[in-house]
Amino acid sequence: MLSYEPFSFRPVLSNAIPTWTLLTFNLKVILSIVGEQKKIYIKEYNYGSGLLVAVCDQELVGKRFEEGGLILKITERFYKGEEATEREVVRSLKRATIANLVGKRAIKCALDNHFIEEVNVIFVDGIPHAQMVKI
Repeated sequence: MLSYEPFSFRPVLSNAIPTWTLLTFNLKVILSIVGEQKKIYIKEYNYGSGLLVAVCDQELVGKRFEEGGLILKITERFYKGEEATEREVVRSLKRATIANLVGKRAIKCALDNHFIEEVNVIFVDGIPHAQMVKI
């Protein structure tokens, strides 16, 4: 148990976990949080005066999903661009005239930042997908 002496920030150890163990644990937690930030691919396509943006959760690239008459192919050629943070995705979607979004993180980012509405998200074999068009 770790306790503190009154008026002191010096820990008093009583069956405490060694400090290096706590530091290692905290570092792992921090690294896992930081690691979560770049698990989205973003790829931009300029066409005429517009910008098409493809946003996809990394683990979905190269996969194919089918449900009913719908087929969702997440090709590396179309979706695999740069690794991006949510902030980078938002910056790109602000400039986009069209966007294709696939995956839980990609869709959550677009929903949280009001680029799409939940009613416009479809699911193909459990994978969320949405498109955005600025008019």
